[in-house]
Amino acid sequence: MKTTTNLKFIAIASMMLLLNFSIFAQNEATRPQYISVTTMHWNMDKEDFSMDAWKAVEKEYLQKVVSQNQHILSASYYMHLFSPDNSEVIYVQTYPSWEAMDKAVGRAEELAKQAWPDDKAREAYFRNRDSYFSVNHSDEIYAPIGGAKLLPQDNKEDLVMYVRRTYFTFPEDGSEKEFNDMHAENVAKVISRNPYIKGYYPNVHAWGSDKTEFVEAFFVDSLCDMEKMFDKNGELIGEAWPGDSGKQRGKKWGKYFTGIHGDAAYTLIAELSK
Repeated sequence: MKTTTNLKFIAIASMMLLLNFSIFAQNEATRPQYISVTTMHWNMDKEDFSMDAWKAVEKEYLQKVVSQNQHILSASYYMHLFSPDNSEVIYVQTYPSWEAMDKAVGRAEELAKQAWPDDKAREAYFRNRDSYFSVNHSDEIYAPIGGAKLLPQDNKEDLVMYVRRTYFTFPEDGSEKEFNDMHAENVAKVISRNPYIKGYYPNVHAWGSDKTEFVEAFFVDSLCDMEKMFDKNGELIGEAWPGDSGKQRGKKWGKYFTGIHGDAAYTLIAELSK
């Protein structure tokens, strides 16, 4: 990729984020501004591994630290269903600002010392907690954009999260306004009308390995409903843009992406969520 293209991408991406953050302020004031995604991996060599025991450890941390950390808006664990690596465990936290991410780390340390005031007991707890995972992990930070279909705040059900990852191209004949208008129309005419989609969260990259990422998370009740979601999306698209209008719109939308995408599915562990 040429340097001029990189500079152009940074400029357009920055404009997109500024525009969408202003939308949040007007319409979605309670939505986070940043999302941290940590991809961890089970310790496959742990001989006494127990899913129930791990959940008990994480519930304790959730109750004593995460739930009381005012700088964290929400937190959730997601376990592998379909992805390239069956050892994956995804941990997601959301924040009201960039500054809150820094403050959340310090506050977590304070709360941990309050919860386990004895140094040896605290070290033993975290040593046990860490033993469930390998030392390898990766971190990414994303910024939500407008058009989310929010899950109920009181959701208590484990849900399937389907993740679609596409990649921006930022074409010469494209514009920030055209992309945002088309995305808003997709949400209004397809996503918001699809009864199988319980939640929808679109995000762009803010910090990490690939700034061209556009990551969309769709929540459904089951894998069966995920297939029904795809079928219903196709039906709604056909109704919204029949015949040649659909083909023309598809070309216009497609110019913003490379044509390469990735798919994965995970299970939301509701009992380990803030």
